[in-house]
Amino acid sequence: MAIRRKQKTLRPVLANAGIAASYRRKLRAVIQEMADEYEAALTEQYEDKPPVMARDATPARDLDRELRRLGDRWRKRINAAAPKLADWFRRAAQNRSDAALRKILRDAGMTVRFQMTAGMRDVVDAVVAQQVALIKSIPEQYHSQVSGLVQRSVTEGRDLSFLSRELRDRYGITQRRANFISLDQNQKATTALRRVRELDLGLEKEDEKNGIWLHSHAGKNPRPTHVKQHGKRFSVRNGWRDPATGKIIWPGTEPGCRCSWRIAVRGFS
Repeated sequence: MAIRRKQKTLRPVLANAGIAASYRRKLRAVIQEMADEYEAALTEQYEDKPPVMARDATPARDLDRELRRLGDRWRKRINAAAPKLADWFRRAAQNRSDAALRKILRDAGMTVRFQMTAGMRDVVDAVVAQQVALIKSIPEQYHSQVSGLVQRSVTEGRDLSFLSRELRDRYGITQRRANFISLDQNQKATTALRRVRELDLGLEKEDEKNGIWLHSHAGKNPRPTHVKQHGKRFSVRNGWRDPATGKIIWPGTEPGCRCSWRIAVRGFS
């Protein structure tokens, strides 16, 4: 008589808050230095030649020249630093995800050896490329906002106090964006890295739905469809179609989503 094999539901692999916090600190440190340099340079220009009238073209030209210099300088600095920071983040997220999954499997009586498969390489490359693009976007967006602010200040003949106040506002906006990036990307990277590991290990076959969706119950504005999906099965391989958007998604892949999943593994007697 054949032995009927049961399924064992494993603990979830959750995004590590410490990695998100470290990533946030690194991004915020860059933003702080950049914002300080912009404010010091533009303040010096204003104090030297304040644009008291809209028709006064000389201060506008000087400010525009200084903005171009700042933009070029920070673009080069970020372009050089972004790949290293992105790879640090990828390695931190991968090592933590692998270690957590390895322990979960070991506790369930399964010893595994992780390898760099083609699927894993694709995910690793995608994570790095996404971080590089996001890191580079931070100074680009900040520069664009500050340029618009300075142009408006000159056109309206605003004083230095107005410019300083607006620069601080832009700094705050940029820091909050860095906060979101660190949390959101940590979640997305954990999902992608874990998912490909589980598929490479054969924990879900083509015709199965071994994932059990776990809503995080965190955040001020939870997605109703994600709340409703809590505890329900989905395919780790093929994802789940969110009826709210019609998109195929996985836990943690939508902006700000902190959902995760447990996986039911076959083969336990």
